[in-house]
Order: sequence, then structure tokens, then C-alpha cells
Amino acid sequence: MNVKEVVTEEQLHEVLPVLQQLRTKLSKEETSSLFRNMKEENYKLFSLRNEEDEVVSLAGVAICTNFYNKKHVFVYDLVTADAHRSKGHGNVLLSYIENWGKENGCESIVLTSAFARIDAHRFYEREGYDKVSYSFHKEL
Repeated sequence: MNVKEVVTEEQLHEVLPVLQQLRTKLSKEETSSLFRNMKEENYKLFSLRNEEDEVVSLAGVAICTNFYNKKHVFVYDLVTADAHRSKGHGNVLLSYIENWGKENGCESIVLTSAFARIDAHRFYEREGYDKVSYSFHKEL
């Protein structure tokens, strides 16, 4: 297993099919535009690749600081390709992100997960994450 940061637009397009398994409504063009803006805001996208160099899992993260969580890693996107689920890849990539956060002086790792993603909730709880709040959303 090998973790690589996705930096270029070409690399982004290579991992896009896996990202679209989580973010199903994103087009290639919109993804490229958003990625350019997100990188300016400290977003990083990491891919986990298997021995055949296939992208099996992705994590989109940023280091943030606020009064509640102090300096922390926020996980915006975490997805394992359908064909590679339940093989421990999510655990490997999440562990990498946790270590990366520690190396960068973060105190915690934070994420949100939609109500319907019951399997994801079980995964996070198995990994030692606690449910601590609801997330609210309003279109502007």
C-alpha cells in the first residue's frame, strides 16, 4: 500500500471515478474548478494505492483551527472504491491521516457524516471516533 498526495489536475482526473462514488453529482469540470480553489484554502487530497497502483481509497482533508477543536484535521472526503471495501483500506488511509495530523501539531481529527451512511458510522466508531454533535446546513 502506498499513500500519495493528489496535486495536479491530471492526478485529480485519475482518482475522480473513486471520488465520484462519494460525491456523485460532481462533473469533471466542476471538480477541477473546486479543487483549484480548495487547494488555496489548505485542502489536501490523499490517495491510497494497492500493489497494482490502483486507487483504492481517497481522503480529502485540511488542517483548521477554531475555538472549539483548536488545531485539528478536518476530513471532508473519505471514500473507498466499491470493489475494495471491507479490506482494511479505509483504516490504513485514516491512520495515515491521523499520523499526518499529529506530525503537523493537530490535537484531534474531526469529520461529519450523513445520517444515511450507517456503515460509515460503524466504521468510524470501530476506529475510535465519538459522535459528539449534529451538523446543520442551509442553502444561501
